[in-house]
Amino acid sequence: MKLVIGIVRPEKTNDVLEALYRADVRGITMTKVQGHGGELERQETYRGTTVRMGLADKVRFEIAVSDAFVTTTIEALRAGGQTGEVGDGKIFVVDLEQVVRIRTGETDNQAVTPAAGA
Repeated sequence: MKLVIGIVRPEKTNDVLEALYRADVRGITMTKVQGHGGELERQETYRGTTVRMGLADKVRFEIAVSDAFVTTTIEALRAGGQTGEVGDGKIFVVDLEQVVRIRTGETDNQAVTPAAGA
């Protein structure tokens, strides 16, 4: 099992959600975050003062999946989040030691995105 973490532009949120839905990936957690990667710093005027904005708004998706769904999930995040410009984001894949569904007590692969034969 893996935890797939995708950081994307906020304006691509709906495209990512649609791509994940079409790929039959379920069990998604979404958080608004701020970060800094390869983008250039931008300047904004706030109450008449010029401010250097070092952090950009992003959306973080966290999806626990069985091993059979890792590639599908990565491709959906990439396809939905890609603009081709600097600042599109990153995808991280982390091993999961254990998953427990609170409602039923199911564990591991039964508690994450279902995969045929997994």
